[in-house]
Amino acid sequence: MAIELTDELIELERAAWAEQQAGALTVPTALAVQTAVTAHAKATEQSRYGVEQELKRVVRHPEGAGP
Repeated sequence: MAIELTDELIELERAAWAEQQAGALTVPTALAVQTAVTAHAKATEQSRYGVEQELKRVVRHPEGAGP
């Protein structure tokens, strides 16, 4: 089963990744991502770990992201 992501999750992770690359990741940004990932995984009955892993892959390695 493919991991489903929302645009909101992707945007939150993009913001966190940008902060991380700048060496300025804040606790509120990281917490927002983790909270959203957990809520999304629960709501869609997907693995939280799987959702987070796929989210990081899509944001950090977009060239390898599928359709």
